[in-house]
Amino acid sequence: MTNYEFDASLRSDPLFMLCGVDEAGRGPFAGPVCAAAVILPPDAEIEGLNDSKKLSEKKREQLFPIICEKALSYSIAFSTVEEIESLNILQATFLAMKRAVDGLEVVPHLILVDGNRLPSGLSAPARTLVKGDALSASVAAASILAKVSRDRLMLELDREYPAYGFASHKGYGTAAHCAAILEHGVLPCHRPSFLKKLFQKQGG
Repeated sequence: MTNYEFDASLRSDPLFMLCGVDEAGRGPFAGPVCAAAVILPPDAEIEGLNDSKKLSEKKREQLFPIICEKALSYSIAFSTVEEIESLNILQATFLAMKRAVDGLEVVPHLILVDGNRLPSGLSAPARTLVKGDALSASVAAASILAKVSRDRLMLELDREYPAYGFASHKGYGTAAHCAAILEHGVLPCHRPSFLKKLFQKQGG
């Protein structure tokens, strides 16, 4: 079953609004977490649509405007570093997802959320879908919008803080990123709670 066939199996009629939701950026040491919600028309088949992690950066950038153009509605939202620190990363991710759903111009009949946990307070019936970005076209589209949107923001941070290499690691805890933090210090865009182990290893 293709990801389009999976979505079709959930639609009771052509007017059934199926929404895919996914996030990007739960694990990095820096930057916000991003979520996207996408409602694709039943007849939309976008060539190459897949889990964003399985696509090259170039392919994701190519698909981004196509998804935006073909979607019946889409919405992209963030939770800030401050919200991540005050709420914890899971709740901040849920907040970004809820903001994305609330930003849709079309009310969905069913929301598919990638993963095994549901945000509370969603505006429509919802269900989780483990590995949803590989199974559902709608969730795959959301994963691409979230990933590209967050990566673009990290490129802006790279221009602002060129010594940290955000363009290459996008805020994840690579060896190069850890070395840059230890050499140049912690930035406002870093998540302090994510850096504790790094500094514990250094004895500070």
